[in-house]
Amino acid sequence: MTALPAATPEGRDELRDAQEQGRICGLAVRGQRDLQASAAARPELFPAEPFDTMLFANISLAIAFGAPWCTAEQLRAANRTVLWGFALDWLIDHRARTRDEVDGLVARCRVVAAGEPPAADDHLGAYLAALQEELATVPAFAAYRPLWRDRVDATVRAMAREWEWKAAWRPGDRASLPSLDAYLDNADNHACTIVNVAHWLYTGDEATLARLDELVAVSDQVQRALRLVNDLGTYERDLRWGDLNALLLVEDRAEVEQRLATLVDSCRRMLVPLRTTCPREADYLARQVGFSSGFYQLADFWGMS
Repeated sequence: MTALPAATPEGRDELRDAQEQGRICGLAVRGQRDLQASAAARPELFPAEPFDTMLFANISLAIAFGAPWCTAEQLRAANRTVLWGFALDWLIDHRARTRDEVDGLVARCRVVAAGEPPAADDHLGAYLAALQEELATVPAFAAYRPLWRDRVDATVRAMAREWEWKAAWRPGDRASLPSLDAYLDNADNHACTIVNVAHWLYTGDEATLARLDELVAVSDQVQRALRLVNDLGTYERDLRWGDLNALLLVEDRAEVEQRLATLVDSCRRMLVPLRTTCPREADYLARQVGFSSGFYQLADFWGMS
């Protein structure tokens, strides 16, 4: 990295701030290239629409801003886990037409997460298997394989549950939808915690691994907050696509905004002890909320309108 002169005593060092922001963008560019190569090698799983360059860029930006202290190689597992989550979401939310199709996707992912090889025609399972091979290059993955398996299970089941809700939904009838509490309890469909688990297993030091239970508990709360951040930012697109959204579950948008504020306050409190024991991972979780809160003011991860 090119060194810059020290800051002047008068105030903030804009040059160094910009340099750090530039480095984060560089990390994102390298992550985007890796995601594009992964998708290009599996066109059956990642069709050009909706898996376009904007989606890859948005994924890699989010991951880079969450952990800017990492190298591009260290962020590879998190980036690829996000992409797997988007593929799963696309297949269940927008391609599956029957409950049998959904159950098949869930079952195949669970089999691969348990260590079995994917079927020859299982493109999603093959990508998950390749992701797990990457994770297995670090010793922590073998030691914490049950945690990984549980989070894959939670993610696929949550997406299947949302499919059930959508199938039972009668537009205009709020009674046919879940409560906001039930919706948030299903926040694993946002596939945030599974990404964080992949990141911690792939990059975590002893202090991080020793506190995985605490980190996962905070991550689940962050995941609920991000579910609402996403919904507040994508309501119009969700209406066009026929997706569920927290704003459909309540009469007043203010109720969702207040619940989000409560969740963020809870995240802040839960992060306090972690700032002493593993401060970098506490920053990582806080930065996820901050990045998404800003990002969804102007953009959406899916590039399609």
